[in-house]
Amino acid sequence: MEQQTAIKIFEEKKVRTLWDAEQEKWYLSIIDVIEILTGTDRPRKYWSDLKAKLKKEGSELSEKIGQLKMAAEDGKMRMTDVADTEQLFRLIQSIPSPKAEPFKLWLAKVASERLDEMQDPELTIDRALKEYLQLGYSENWINQRLKSIEIRKELTDEWKKRGLKEGIQFATLTDIITKAWSDKTTKEYKILKGLKKENLRDNMTNTELILNMLAEASTKDISAVVNPKDFEDSKKVAKQGGDVARVARKELESRTGKKVVTSLNAKSVLRLKEGSKKKKKK
Repeated sequence: MEQQTAIKIFEEKKVRTLWDAEQEKWYLSIIDVIEILTGTDRPRKYWSDLKAKLKKEGSELSEKIGQLKMAAEDGKMRMTDVADTEQLFRLIQSIPSPKAEPFKLWLAKVASERLDEMQDPELTIDRALKEYLQLGYSENWINQRLKSIEIRKELTDEWKKRGLKEGIQFATLTDIITKAWSDKTTKEYKILKGLKKENLRDNMTNTELILNMLAEASTKDISAVVNPKDFEDSKKVAKQGGDVARVARKELESRTGKKVVTSLNAKSVLRLKEGSKKKKKK
């Protein structure tokens, strides 16, 4: 079963999604949907109570809900309740919310967009560009981010070619690369930036993104040349790829006197930009 994870945006709120190519369906995190529709700070409790209520009423919906691995707040892949678009349409009927109707329209649009993208892959890039613009990112940063997605895909394709598995092995190799070039594990990096559920790459500065791309591209190129035999060999390659970017980081820091890896994240940067705009208007 070929699956592809993604983040979709509804009214500036992120919804974890997963595309199942075999069934040609989107699966969405129920917890994320409930948090958006209800505004509750305890979406898991809300969902637990709603499931019990549906079961008591004899609804078959709660029994058909499945679980898939999605990125949790700590960045690790964890099992979470998911629903396809048809199930979500039925579930939304049980959640009183003024956002129900606009969310239904958004949900229908998400489903149709994916089918369009299957016919024309360039639409995927266009959609991502629009979503980042809606969140307030600069076009320069977006171009870097889209390029980083392309490079990441090339790296994971290389890992798959070597027989490595998505999940724990991919996460371990990514951690090695990140630690090698930035001196921080992925978890330490996210803590520095004050992140929980947010994507680390979505909160990197332009320079951080460029160095991360260099690390991942170097890892892919080295792997293609040395042909690592197993996971242990691939871990050595990951360290070598990260070291390439580490050298570049050290050189840049020595010439500028500034640290490359910083606590700056998207929220703080966008807040500064918004504050600057308001001052100009005055």
